[in-house]
Amino acid sequence: MLTRVHHIAIICSNYEKSKRFYVEVLGLEIIREIYREERASYKLDLALNGDYIIELFSFPNPPSRPSRPEATGLRHLAFEVDDLDRIVAHLEKNQIEMEAIRTDEFTNKRFLFIADPDQLPIEFYEK
Repeated sequence: MLTRVHHIAIICSNYEKSKRFYVEVLGLEIIREIYREERASYKLDLALNGDYIIELFSFPNPPSRPSRPEATGLRHLAFEVDDLDRIVAHLEKNQIEMEAIRTDEFTNKRFLFIADPDQLPIEFYEK
């Protein structure tokens, strides 16, 4: 039976830009970084609070995947946060564009969306 999500794999178009976003802006921790010469590809394993959650891959000339309007496939990546206002201040400091804060009609919790460097929607959902 399933026990938890092991990791989420993301392919980026600009490795350095995406690495900076996930590590410096979102604050994920680097577990290991591997360059696979035979594939001209990086694989960056990232953790949140010590838990391995994301594999960030680079490949030469990956095709774009539509994310808007609601396209089939991964809709968004969501992170739980303690304080949404603190996230907003951090995003503003890093000059990250964000959508307006919304309130979940079922839970009354606040949330907002941003996009990673390849336009993958990322949600911050207040605990």
